[in-house]
Amino acid sequence: MLDLLVVAPHPDDGELGCGGTLARAKAEGLSTGILDLTRGEMGTKGTPEQRALEVEEASRILGLDFRGNLGFPDGGLADLPEQRLALAEAIRKLRPRILLAPLEADRHPDHTAASRLSVAAVHFAGLSKAPLEGEPHRVGRLFFYPGNLPATPSLLVKISAFIGHWEKAVRAYKSQFEGEDVTETVGPKGVEARKALRRYWGNLVGVDYAEAFVSPLPVLATPWAR
Repeated sequence: MLDLLVVAPHPDDGELGCGGTLARAKAEGLSTGILDLTRGEMGTKGTPEQRALEVEEASRILGLDFRGNLGFPDGGLADLPEQRLALAEAIRKLRPRILLAPLEADRHPDHTAASRLSVAAVHFAGLSKAPLEGEPHRVGRLFFYPGNLPATPSLLVKISAFIGHWEKAVRAYKSQFEGEDVTETVGPKGVEARKALRRYWGNLVGVDYAEAFVSPLPVLATPWAR
């Protein structure tokens, strides 16, 4: 059973969106993991082989208890029965208490699809009559992490002490974040922009850095947000 599981459309999305939170959770004795949905084979920079090695390094930096990949086609994520059931089976196997998934509002279609897919899979994982292996499992809470578009946070997690872990884990993807900037998010400028956004979120709660999450349900007081 995992305390915290991140669903990531591509290798590096989990680190970009939640790396500081994962590092903090691990430091506080919680079990953590990232489940990548694709191998990022459509990416402009790098190769799946390069990214697989980068995944290992980033996972080591964050001290993850689990890292997996469902091998769905990059550019082909959708809430299709076969993808939904495969993710639901993984959720049953890993049994996370909290699941973090991409926010649906995003310019990247794979991020939007991964969000919808996660919502459906969380539902199916808890159905006793779903055509799935394993015992039904109901995720305790589902949160969404922003990707490429602005978002209004429901929860801000303080990560000031872990911003170094976040940056090291992200920069472990050298094929994506070194060399030429391809877009505003892929390349060195992308790392700095995401770091600046964490600084902005941190300022909202009076700390240096924070990560933002959106919840479909009301968020009760939490020590992570104080």
